[in-house]
Amino acid sequence: MTDATDDGADRPASDGPTPTPGIHHVTCVAGDPQRNLDFWVETLGLRLVKRSINQDDPGTYHFFYGDAEGTPGTSMTFFPWTDLPEGEVGSGQVSRTAFRVPERSLDYWEERFDERGVDYDAREERFGETVLPFRDPDGLPVELVAVEIPDDDPTTAWTAHVPESAAIRGFHSVTLWIDEPERTERLLRTMGLTEADASTDGDRTRFEAGGSVGKYVDVVEVDRRGRSGRGTVHHVAFQTPTDDDQSGMRDAVASMGLRPTQQIDRHWFRSVYFREFAGVLFELATSDPGYASDEPLDALGERLVLPGRFEDRRDEIESGLADVTVPRADGEFAANRAD
Repeated sequence: MTDATDDGADRPASDGPTPTPGIHHVTCVAGDPQRNLDFWVETLGLRLVKRSINQDDPGTYHFFYGDAEGTPGTSMTFFPWTDLPEGEVGSGQVSRTAFRVPERSLDYWEERFDERGVDYDAREERFGETVLPFRDPDGLPVELVAVEIPDDDPTTAWTAHVPESAAIRGFHSVTLWIDEPERTERLLRTMGLTEADASTDGDRTRFEAGGSVGKYVDVVEVDRRGRSGRGTVHHVAFQTPTDDDQSGMRDAVASMGLRPTQQIDRHWFRSVYFREFAGVLFELATSDPGYASDEPLDALGERLVLPGRFEDRRDEIESGLADVTVPRADGEFAANRAD
């Protein structure tokens, strides 16, 4: 149901959907769940906003990390499948996921990475911004991009482990590796993204959405095939805030010859999935009801939350999941938590 097809691929979309404001979440494949928790909560300082299960594979955790409130555009999520081999990034995949951090915070991050043995590379300059590439314990390629965070930014820093002056403030961008980028680029335009000013930098083309968080998608032409597994991105979700927005986007995508699913209730948002022309799995996700719809904001991530249809299987599901411990706040920054 999520496969692309060439049928009608060159037809223009209809009148055009409501443009997406940007990225909603990115979902990745991890290995050991405790190692994943330790790194993303304690080392990177994100908040565990939801501890749940993979609704298509309930014997596997699904961890959601984000800002203090789980704002759309901030959540990196993981399926920790311990028995999967290591993946390899290639064409038809999200090759890099980048987060925004405040200007002048990269020195802090390099020192933190040195202290904690994080594998990182030299800084790069890209589109006039400074980028710090690194990898998580499963080898997932990630980047921090230093940007000015405006006073009216919609994200709320989580400061249990990292000071506000350095805290991650949602997504900056994703990079797509595509073997034949023309049709993918046309899809991005149909979704409401436009080529950014000075849209090319080396071998990459940048597309820009209208929101303030997760607004960029970079496209790089790469013909090397990859394989799914630990350390790769499973899918990228784009914001379609309302059901009407999502329905219009679904129709536009279908008019291009792609095969989107029907809407699926994911408990904290409603989703539509499809594979774009090069094979990257895209999701369209609503804003509502949100991560605080089923537990208090100050208790997000504290317990295993099971979507309604799984609740009567709680004992069975819990017994099959590995025991994990969520890293607790250290004393230095705990008082500044945005509860």
